[in-house]
Amino acid sequence: MDPVLPVATLSILLGAVIALLYFGSYFRKRRSEVESIAKPEIHENRKSSKPISKKSHAKPHSHVAEKDVNKRHHPLDVNTLKGHGDSVTSVCFSSDGRNLATACADGVVRVFKLDDAASKSFKFMRINLPAGGHPTAVAFSDDSSSLVVASQTLSGSSLYMYSEEKAKATNEAKQQIKLPLPEIKWEHHKVHESRAILTLSGTAATYGTADGTTILVSCSEGTDIKLWHGNSGKMLGNVDTNQLKNNMASISPNGRFIAAAAFTADVKVWEIVYSKDGSVKEVIKAMQLKGHKSAVTWLCFAPNSEQIITASKDGSIRIWNINVRYHLDEDPKCLKVFPIPLHDSKDTTLNYDRLSISPDGRTLAATHGATLQWLCAETGNVLDTAGKAHDDYITAIAWAPKAIPLGNKQTFILATASVDKKVKLWTAPKKL
Repeated sequence: MDPVLPVATLSILLGAVIALLYFGSYFRKRRSEVESIAKPEIHENRKSSKPISKKSHAKPHSHVAEKDVNKRHHPLDVNTLKGHGDSVTSVCFSSDGRNLATACADGVVRVFKLDDAASKSFKFMRINLPAGGHPTAVAFSDDSSSLVVASQTLSGSSLYMYSEEKAKATNEAKQQIKLPLPEIKWEHHKVHESRAILTLSGTAATYGTADGTTILVSCSEGTDIKLWHGNSGKMLGNVDTNQLKNNMASISPNGRFIAAAAFTADVKVWEIVYSKDGSVKEVIKAMQLKGHKSAVTWLCFAPNSEQIITASKDGSIRIWNINVRYHLDEDPKCLKVFPIPLHDSKDTTLNYDRLSISPDGRTLAATHGATLQWLCAETGNVLDTAGKAHDDYITAIAWAPKAIPLGNKQTFILATASVDKKVKLWTAPKKL
């Protein structure tokens, strides 16, 4: 027997054993690595499954919480007028406060009957503008059955006066009365050429020899302002601010003054002069309110027509006495200056976009974006704030000129309109 053979066999056996030991060790190590990797994966899946489960349970809880927040109205929020198909651009109360007209970008003007501000539903009349027209502002003329609408088309601005027909009885046995339908009584086109009408305000003129008819003021986005006879549609006069562009204009409750907020810090005021027969004779420049350091964003007249309240980008509110003998060069007097009590997260003073004072002259409502504030007109102190009065920018604000029913009481009601397609009704806050 060849002595080399046993040695070769032994070498092969030893190599096999060594190889077996090596590969056994290798596979045990890989198994442990696989187990060490697999176990955390299973653990992570179990851990991650819990949050998923929690999340699925938390979602309905969050939804319920959102519902609760939506149901939780501001204490002064008494109602919401829904049904508008687009941004609401303007609101206006009738002289008795029982009708509220709204202009909407969906091309429809709606007139709501406010028998009770706390009602769950409101009857309203729809007025569809001529094709292509989008209402930008509304104002009642003479009574609640006549309404003037400012409309914007590609060719320019228009004014339409809608008046209800008298109710007619049918020939039926029950003699039912047909609902009155609005019809256009007068209309004017390209009122301010191609420029849009920013604001439209009206009042029953009672100052001096005025005969009590409604005088309307339309303010363009340019520099011109025009006066109109509410019933006939006749243009009674026009003025120019000569201040690059207008922000808004308003007429005093008694029909004596027109005031305009424009690009500069000064407010120009004109007087409407009436003839002995009650008609408008002329419009003359009366005075300027000087004192603000930056542009005036909005203004409103006090109910007695003797003061003007202005808000400016300089961060202040000013109350002016305009019951002066300006024809004898007596200047209007600034009675009070209040800092605007509204700030952002960096404590920067914000501007007020709109102002409106309550019929009793005690509460000033002001807006910035979607925020609504009520201030004491005497002290400038904040009475209440609705940080998110609407879901979007507030476009219009107006007080009902008289107290109206709210449940079993009579109270002053404020209306606000917004880009969020809603009109909200608010009650006045209690005085501090």
